[in-house]
Amino acid sequence: MSTVESAANEEHLEDEAESGNNRMMFNVIPSWMISFVGHVALIIILAILVIPRKEKITTALEASATSTEAVEAIDLDLADFDDSTEEISETEIEDAAAEVEVETVTDLEPLEALDPAEFVGAEALVFDDSDFGAVVGGGAAGGVTGRTGDGIKNGLKKNGGNDASEEAVQLALKWIVKHQLPDGSWSFDHRKGKGDFRNSPNPGELTESRTGATALAILPLLGNGHTHLVGKYKKNVRAGLDFLMKNAKRGGAGISYFEKEGNMYSHGLCSIAFCEAFAMTEDPSLAPFAQGSIWFIEEAQDPVGGGWRYRPKQRGDTSAVGWQVMALKSGKLSGLSINHKTWRLVDKFLTHASNTNGSSYGYLDAPQSGKFDPALSSIGLLCRMYMGWGKDSPGLVEGVGFLSARGPSVKADSSNMYYNYYATQVMKQNGGPKWDKWNVKMRDFLIKTQNKSGNATGSWYLGGEKPSHSGGKGGRLYYTCMATMTLEVYYRFLPIYSDKSVTDDFEL
Repeated sequence: MSTVESAANEEHLEDEAESGNNRMMFNVIPSWMISFVGHVALIIILAILVIPRKEKITTALEASATSTEAVEAIDLDLADFDDSTEEISETEIEDAAAEVEVETVTDLEPLEALDPAEFVGAEALVFDDSDFGAVVGGGAAGGVTGRTGDGIKNGLKKNGGNDASEEAVQLALKWIVKHQLPDGSWSFDHRKGKGDFRNSPNPGELTESRTGATALAILPLLGNGHTHLVGKYKKNVRAGLDFLMKNAKRGGAGISYFEKEGNMYSHGLCSIAFCEAFAMTEDPSLAPFAQGSIWFIEEAQDPVGGGWRYRPKQRGDTSAVGWQVMALKSGKLSGLSINHKTWRLVDKFLTHASNTNGSSYGYLDAPQSGKFDPALSSIGLLCRMYMGWGKDSPGLVEGVGFLSARGPSVKADSSNMYYNYYATQVMKQNGGPKWDKWNVKMRDFLIKTQNKSGNATGSWYLGGEKPSHSGGKGGRLYYTCMATMTLEVYYRFLPIYSDKSVTDDFEL
């Protein structure tokens, strides 16, 4: 019973006493019961006085009443990350290839906070982690259980990887962690920071997209089974997540990682990183950031067309939609709450942006008759697979046929890794002879084109001097992360079309 209800009852009893009703009660109730009740009340009062109160630091977030159907007003503790774990100093961020001291980057602009006032009808909530277990449904689901020692070995053997592909992954992870900055972040301009090892060519241009670069660098580490709790690179992962936590911004229905240059792409990447880390560890300190970033995605969705683009509530494009859907999928695999309305709107967008049977996808609208954009279509098809399309769906069968006929992009000076990343997932999940043919070509190309000498050892740059697609802006870090995750396809996620399906959660 609440304090307010107790006070009301006491007032009611006093009124009865004044009117003489209590005399009747005392005549009926035995004296031993009166004594018992009195002692119980005294014990409760003493307990309230002596039990210490736990002080908590909370962050007020804003959430609209429609941000999620399953979540009520809950308190979510945004206290310091993983207090039980040893602190990491700048010099303890380990480099797998060589121990090199670096300096903190100090010349970057601070991240921009998204103004919560942009969201209409937002209501302030204060979160408390005491009830969060009921929201997340017990933590991780099985979608990422292949990221263990045995899981990786079995995945490589079963799905077409080999020792050479996994060696390439390990070399890439060394290059990635070597270029982490002492504050735990990464920059798309990998030359930032002190150290003559940072002289690999082809830096990225998106120097103000710090959270986006950090999340992208964390994903291949998570993909290979390294979390902030286990693995050779656990300190690197923890430092990266800690940086993201410290740079979380209050935004609309949750936590925003919207930033200059990276915009909603950065937010999608950060959300995926937190959701996957939470799924792999079930660490409750990650839950506020995973669920909060999902709430922001839901609030930022175009309420009419159902998509996402650069800024919240903009008319959507298929490219930006892909990252948000992958974040929502990762969140669902983590046991987080996703509003069913969000999925229905995504389905609406994909239907609008595709041809009649959903085999081909355009950027903003349905493609012209006979047109097939391989990258956008790969994104659309993968979203459809994760949202419940069966393997024999006519649109999926036709789309996979288009991808198979085209094959992966394997020109060393102009490879489109954005297309390769999404299309490889589509082909792997589809399986069969088409996957076998695709895999050999994609796998061997990446093994062959990985840098094997000097300070660039373990990295990729596949865009030529003037790449014709967006990968050029992300530079060597972007290409390395995307290529690494492509080579982790054998074990990153459980197969969709099997007894251990990861599609059951996507109801429309």
